[in-house]
Amino acid sequence: MRNLILAAAMTAVVAPATLVATTTEVAARDHHRYHRTDNGIRYWRDDRGRYRCKKSDGTTGLLIGGVAGALAGRAIDSRGDRTVGTVVGAAAGALLGREVERSTSRPKCR
Repeated sequence: MRNLILAAAMTAVVAPATLVATTTEVAARDHHRYHRTDNGIRYWRDDRGRYRCKKSDGTTGLLIGGVAGALAGRAIDSRGDRTVGTVVGAAAGALLGREVERSTSRPKCR
């Protein structure tokens, strides 16, 4: 029983130190891999020597546009159960919101 308690105590002491050392190495490796432009865009150089950057995929605009389009379609369609207006409005709003977000947040990166 004494050995079991001693082993548990040693594990509790060693485990956090190992975790900190691992995250520090990963952060240091990523720090040297990524660079920043003057306007804050992160970019990196791939294996072929080309510059790459993270661009917005438009997910937030898609969701917000879909909800806004569904509400607008429901308000416009005043006949029946309004399902068709809601679905068409959601689809149109989602596409429009996605394109607006992608066009406004696209960094100038090759």
